[in-house]
Amino acid sequence: MYNRIRSIFRPDGRGWGGTAAGAGTKEKQRERPPKSRATHNLFEAAATYISASAADDHDRMDEAAGWVSPEALSFGVSELATRAVLNLARERGESPDAVARALLDLPVVERAAPEA
Repeated sequence: MYNRIRSIFRPDGRGWGGTAAGAGTKEKQRERPPKSRATHNLFEAAATYISASAADDHDRMDEAAGWVSPEALSFGVSELATRAVLNLARERGESPDAVARALLDLPVVERAAPEA
């Protein structure tokens, strides 16, 4: 994902089609390689990105990051994390806060009961 972002904002000011930012023409836009016929949704991209990250497969991470926009991938990863924590909390019979903190190796915070 970060390589894709870096390629958009290169130091030489050239973006996607190799043109200076804001100077794209229809001809330059047509020079872009055609998109793959297979379309991927943001949840598919997020699942692939996270599983590749867990396997330390940077090529697969870059591939999944190219399927959707960086914003969509970020949303998908966030949604995947939320669903994973909720499911683990249900399985363990613990609070989502305790599960999230345990996954990140953070100490469990004792919450004081609200005063009446």
